[in-house]
Amino acid sequence: MVTASSRLIEIYDRLNFHFGPQNWWPADTPFEVVVGAVLTQNTNWKNVEKSLNTLKQAGLLNFQSLAVLSEAELADHIRSSGYYNLKARRLKNLLRMIATDYQGEIDTLFREETSVARQALLQVKGIGPETADAILLFAGNHPIFVVDAYTHRILSRHNLVPEECDYQDLQDLFMDNLSHDSSMFNQYHALLVIAAKNYCKKTKPLCETCPLKDV
Repeated sequence: MVTASSRLIEIYDRLNFHFGPQNWWPADTPFEVVVGAVLTQNTNWKNVEKSLNTLKQAGLLNFQSLAVLSEAELADHIRSSGYYNLKARRLKNLLRMIATDYQGEIDTLFREETSVARQALLQVKGIGPETADAILLFAGNHPIFVVDAYTHRILSRHNLVPEECDYQDLQDLFMDNLSHDSSMFNQYHALLVIAAKNYCKKTKPLCETCPLKDV
């Protein structure tokens, strides 16, 4: 009997064999991942890297420096990431929550139970499920699966979820059918992203050469 669990594992194994380790998230510190998770909303990673490098060169890519930086000053440093005024506001909202509820110690947030830390992040204006889960998985090493448009595209095309599937339903598919392993969740998410970009494209997908062709 073919189960959802066996199909998810087959997809993972095929992609892992084809692409190999992805080593996500590219960052020097967990705090850099947190900042990047906010900046990557509605933009591509190359633009985010430019903003992160700008902050690094200015010696600002740490909690203490960004916490005292004004919203306008922060916005000026992250212009390349797009929607910079909005993202500066969202990032400052997040920093204020960490300062108020966790004494400015992001590691204290990450020591919370996953559900508690997730709820704390979701209460921050401008932090949605995908951003919160990315922070928890990639910065905090929490075993929670991050889904995005690429995840939905691949799984819906392989008839594992309906076209109208929402974020929670899609996340539940992984959480209910796979072992809660943060390293595997990290790699799986990265594999889905690279597979979607290289083969399962939004238009004109390359199905005949895709490593998931026979799945």
